[in-house]
Amino acid sequence: MTRVKDKIKDKNAIAGLVDGEPRDLSNILDGSAKVEPLKFEDEEGKKIYWHSTAHIMAQAVKELWPDTKLGIGPPISEGFYYDFETSHRFTPEDLEKIEKRMKKIIKADEGFKRRELKKEEAVKLFKGLKEDYKVELIKELDGNISIYEVRSEKLKVKSENGEFVDLCRGPHIPSAGRIKAFKLLKIAGAYWKGDEHNPMLQRIYGISFPTDVELEDYLKKLEEARARDHRKLGKELELYSIFEEAGPGLVAWNPDGAITRDVIESFWKKEHIKRGYQLVNTPHIAKAGLWRTSGHYDYYEHLTTLKFDDEDYVLKPMNCIYHILLYKSRIRSYRELPVRYAELGTVYRCEKSGVLHGLTRVRGFTQDDAHIFCQEEQAFSEVMGVLELAQYMLESFGFRDYKINLSVREPGGGGKYAGSDKEWEHAEGVLEEVLSSKGLAYKRAEGEAVFYGPKIDIELFDALGRAWQGPTIQFDFNLPRRFNVEYIGKDNKSHPVIMVHRTVLGAMERFFGMLIEHYNGAFPVWLAPAQVVVASVTEKSTDYAREVASELEGYRVKSSLGDEQIGAKIRKESKSPYVLIVGEREKKAGTVSVRARGAGDIGSYSIKDFINLLDKKIEARI
Repeated sequence: MTRVKDKIKDKNAIAGLVDGEPRDLSNILDGSAKVEPLKFEDEEGKKIYWHSTAHIMAQAVKELWPDTKLGIGPPISEGFYYDFETSHRFTPEDLEKIEKRMKKIIKADEGFKRRELKKEEAVKLFKGLKEDYKVELIKELDGNISIYEVRSEKLKVKSENGEFVDLCRGPHIPSAGRIKAFKLLKIAGAYWKGDEHNPMLQRIYGISFPTDVELEDYLKKLEEARARDHRKLGKELELYSIFEEAGPGLVAWNPDGAITRDVIESFWKKEHIKRGYQLVNTPHIAKAGLWRTSGHYDYYEHLTTLKFDDEDYVLKPMNCIYHILLYKSRIRSYRELPVRYAELGTVYRCEKSGVLHGLTRVRGFTQDDAHIFCQEEQAFSEVMGVLELAQYMLESFGFRDYKINLSVREPGGGGKYAGSDKEWEHAEGVLEEVLSSKGLAYKRAEGEAVFYGPKIDIELFDALGRAWQGPTIQFDFNLPRRFNVEYIGKDNKSHPVIMVHRTVLGAMERFFGMLIEHYNGAFPVWLAPAQVVVASVTEKSTDYAREVASELEGYRVKSSLGDEQIGAKIRKESKSPYVLIVGEREKKAGTVSVRARGAGDIGSYSIKDFINLLDKKIEARI
């Protein structure tokens, strides 16, 4: 979709609601002309709606606590937030007060008015309002400064026009009354500009929609998401642990989590070997000189360094450097290409403590990584192979709904990108041709490519419709040049390789956390730590329960032989795919009573028949 800034040519344009309908947004030029309409469903439409709601929330906070200083208040992937500095410590009860004041502002339906000031004028205005953070931001900007004003009778400290003022590029909806349904969700701490050396501000998150029904549906989804939170389920199911005494962001795998992780990794390895990848394994550290050559040492903020024999080393933040060294360990001929190296390599990134989040943001993780070294004419088939592998892997793990972004250079990017125009045109053309030939819908995102090459990014949607980062296929024009990665062609001359980075699952930790939430901790049979639980009814049937468990050798079986009531045992194993109940009746008949997760009692089976059922489920990966 075309970005708002591409659609609006007039700097004074604002986003308006057509005929007051909250779902329809159009960009209005001075109120006299309209351009391509936006709807709330559009990505930019949501941003405008949510950013406008954040503005209203900031006004409400300033009216309630006049000493408040404003930070920033952007729209995010779902909703918005605003950062505040105030002597008042916000509480959950305060959110209700803020909501109440927001409703009054919305009811008054005052308009958002855009003004442009010279930089010096803007600095003077916000200094007068004692908005130190806004002044800091303005000083970092070039050219004229845009502000938005809303009339407010409640403010103690106002602009010269007697209005609430916010530094803002816009656009906004025309008036506060267009916001129909909203909810403030939570309070958090956030360092100014994300820097732990800066003051800690208070952040309030919220969401808004054009209808009450949509808000109610969203809040229900949010409640379901809390129930599925991998941090909560991971602890309850004893899948993994993070010990503060060992250090935040470092994951220790409990036995059940380690079993499922091993299943995932074994499947990953098997599928890669089938497709001609060579599995490699590389050290966790390397001399700092390598990272200076790659360009990471001076510009990558997540590096962790250490010393051996007075020489600097780096805990590797990615695996690509070692894969390049393996490739360069001898001269390569065109006859050998493509070379495909794959590794489940553990890497380390010095993430700030404030952004760590369970399994999905950690400091040490295992990267599902591979690098392909090929000739230019092989690039299409190699990228096609990666895409087909990614699709197969995603569907095998139950993800069939996803969207694709093609990140390319911004037009006229010039010297800010590594590689020549010819290389970029070829790489972008290959990625686009592969997607088109597969008949896949994608969004072309100009200006979203990283400096070293274009890429395909795939976002997965889980059972709740939430987006997660998925496979990435990335051309790299930077590292092959820096490390002089070549092959000998048919002409007996050296030629630069085409290097493709790719990941089909991403970080194993993040992917595992995603699986927990997608399946609500109830993994399909092929992934479950215990595929079958054998539960004895009484002590008399214990020996038969052990006999049944032994006949299931080769499957992942857990026995529940304690003296608990059978009902309690069944409830305790509610996440297990199958519970086999064995009592005196089953012992005499040589059968088992089978309870399937989600279906309840499915009847009595012989061991042989149950194994046939189990095999079919495992083969189908359900």
